[in-house]
Amino acid sequence: MSVFASLVERLADLLQPLFGASAAAAAIVLFTALVRLLVHPLSRAAARGQKARTALQPKIAELRKKHGKNPEKLQKAVLELHAEEKVSPLAGCLPGLLQIPAFFLLYHLFSSDTIGGRANELLGHQLFAAPLGERWVDALDGGLLGGAGLVYAGLFAVVACVAVFSYRLSKRMMARNPVGPAGGGEQVPGLGAMTKVMPFMSFFTLVTVAVVPLAAALYVVTSTTWSVVERAVLYR
Repeated sequence: MSVFASLVERLADLLQPLFGASAAAAAIVLFTALVRLLVHPLSRAAARGQKARTALQPKIAELRKKHGKNPEKLQKAVLELHAEEKVSPLAGCLPGLLQIPAFFLLYHLFSSDTIGGRANELLGHQLFAAPLGERWVDALDGGLLGGAGLVYAGLFAVVACVAVFSYRLSKRMMARNPVGPAGGGEQVPGLGAMTKVMPFMSFFTLVTVAVVPLAAALYVVTSTTWSVVERAVLYR
């Protein structure tokens, strides 16, 4: 934690001439972008995997005809097909999973009063009038139209716009590459349910932004926005 705190502080010092009192917030956005750049090769691989899964649809349709009356045998055959073609049905989850440690680092960093036995100086940084270590409920103490309240209103507006765009993008992608039922079962166990929920995932970000420290909320908003833009480019 001390090493990570030092990294954020150094990034904030570098950005101080440009962003002033909001330099630490800008450092968090920059840190998020660096994390996303590191996992971008995995995102590209996930996009290639999605295209490969789409190419398997004719073979999966043949398996449906062959094993349509035996869902268990059908699921086994589909999984074996993915293994033979070296296509992972859940490869797209990996980029998101690898970002979880970075999120929890920021969460704990801006939830702790002390770091390495010393007072956590990062808690004194702000995004405009909103302290990075406080939550939305803390901002409400100053009223919805207070400085911190307006900062959160802006974040919620950004998340809402990104969520609507993500929802429409996901619906278009699902329309192009539908995941159909396989003789009463699913192509891959759990994939059907995950596909139904996916268009709404960005809306869950609103809840996350409301309950975590502002610093962690900035990470979530930046990462979610990056993900949506990345999907629009890679899956076009």
